[in-house]
Amino acid sequence: MLIALVMRSWYLQVVKHEDYQTRSNDNRISVQPIAPKRGLIFDRNGVLLAENRSVYSLEIIPEQVADIDNTLVKLKQLALIEEKHQTAFKSKLRGIRRFKSVVVKSRLNEEEVAVFSVNRHQFPGVRIEARLVRHYPFGEELVHALGYVGRINDRELARIDQANYQATRHIGKVGLEKFYEDHLHGTIGFRRVETDVQGRVIGEPLFEKPPVPGNNLRLSIDIRLQQVAAEAMGDYRGSVVAIDPRNGEILALVSNPGYDPNGFVTGISVSDYQKLTTSSDRPLFNRALRGLYSPGSVIKPHLGWVGLESKLITTKSTVPDPGFWIIPNEEQRLYRDWKKDGHGEAVDLRLAIVQSCDPYFYDLAYRMGIDTLSKYMRSFGFGQYTGIDMGEEVPGIMPSREWKRAERKMPWFPGETVITGIGQGYWISTPLQMANSIAQLGIGGTRYNLHLVTHIQDGDSWKTTPIVPAENQADFSNKDNLKAVQNAMRRVNLYPLGTAKTAFSGAKYTSAGKTGTVQLTSQTEDYDETKVEEQYRDNAMYLGYAPFETPEIALAVVVENAGHGGDKAAPVARKVLDEYFRARDNKTASLNRSEKVGQYGVN
Repeated sequence: MLIALVMRSWYLQVVKHEDYQTRSNDNRISVQPIAPKRGLIFDRNGVLLAENRSVYSLEIIPEQVADIDNTLVKLKQLALIEEKHQTAFKSKLRGIRRFKSVVVKSRLNEEEVAVFSVNRHQFPGVRIEARLVRHYPFGEELVHALGYVGRINDRELARIDQANYQATRHIGKVGLEKFYEDHLHGTIGFRRVETDVQGRVIGEPLFEKPPVPGNNLRLSIDIRLQQVAAEAMGDYRGSVVAIDPRNGEILALVSNPGYDPNGFVTGISVSDYQKLTTSSDRPLFNRALRGLYSPGSVIKPHLGWVGLESKLITTKSTVPDPGFWIIPNEEQRLYRDWKKDGHGEAVDLRLAIVQSCDPYFYDLAYRMGIDTLSKYMRSFGFGQYTGIDMGEEVPGIMPSREWKRAERKMPWFPGETVITGIGQGYWISTPLQMANSIAQLGIGGTRYNLHLVTHIQDGDSWKTTPIVPAENQADFSNKDNLKAVQNAMRRVNLYPLGTAKTAFSGAKYTSAGKTGTVQLTSQTEDYDETKVEEQYRDNAMYLGYAPFETPEIALAVVVENAGHGGDKAAPVARKVLDEYFRARDNKTASLNRSEKVGQYGVN
């Protein structure tokens, strides 16, 4: 027995010394980063809008694989991957950080996980990882507000704190996901572990510092209102923006069409991406933030208010409208009314707004001049950023003689002032700007920077984001001037000849608004939209707010190439407002029932 023990000891210490020494050296203590959980995003009522789902990924650490091509072939033979996965994997290898795993295939099902587990011994350096992947339950309905996350590229890698992203493959690409990246990402953790020659962890971690999850966000968006707005747009291109005029909160933000952001999270195929980029409907384009439209007649109430404020008109001032208007002492050009025979010999401000009389505003703009017009319209936010917390909007153009001299190297001409008076010419604005302008006019007070995030969770508490008044405010101290314009807008929705009367017939709430029909090409008197290619047809517009007495919601609707604003845009607004007040009244009724139960009990 003693001889046997001595011989075994000699065998292990002498004969197998080198082998065991090598195996011991091959076991290493390594530090593994732990990715933080990305913060969740909720709507104003607590509905989850952006979540993290656990998925299984097949991954390879290139430095631990002797023959990558052969490994890929064997994985394919087991039906774990396809040719497209091989191609995508090889493209990812370029520029990958050393000893970082590369995903070969995402979202493995249970059967695929089982197949690999049985054959795992054949694949050193290959492993299955359970990872949290971003998911957007409402898909394209909300994509232009939320944005999406995608794989970190070289440009992003150069500007981020790489140490904090060691275990993270994704970063916010657009929308709120990008703007609030620093809040949503969190702080990386790490664990110290012992691994064998194939990189597999041996035993329990020697030390672990858990990651700090990202902050959750609560939005002002009401997902049901958002869905109704998207549904109301149907197949039309365009945008709907609904806001709370009392604080600048965005209640709905729709850019139609949208696209499914979930495809971008794990990597969209080349063919699917090409379909999006080549589509004539431009689904990737955020029309709410970046769509630039001539506002058209929807700004006539704004212009009417400026006329009253600058004492160029009174509520009793009238202008003849035979169906056209001519610049004094210039008869070579007619500026036509949308109504061929005009609106009569004596059109006052109220009728001009209710019936959208063009000659009235041609005349007013001409007498006002572009300097006054531009200055006052900037006090409604035109030509400026709305301050929305997304970082992708454009300011549009509120033209002036200085702007034209700088941008076009040309002087300003009187005829350009005339067409600016009906919201056309060089004047272009975004749906965000238009919604905020009508909110300001409706409430007769402060215009606020628009925002989507109302609360950010910090630990166990929620911190409220600040409500910030916009710069360059209009002065509504003369309440008579304000009421004159507001009452006219009330009649647009209520008066038998109002351009939005049909759309708002039977509404159970009070409202006010203005329709617009914006020409995209020059038109003759016998213009027939059915004979014009779709992309050259008029844009339908509507701005409005409700309730009329104390506005809680204001909105802008743009329906591209749809025709008349009263026929196409106003009905969209009606559906959105109906949903807003339905939900509000149901909530009020529910609270009242709860109060009664609390006071009297239940029999």
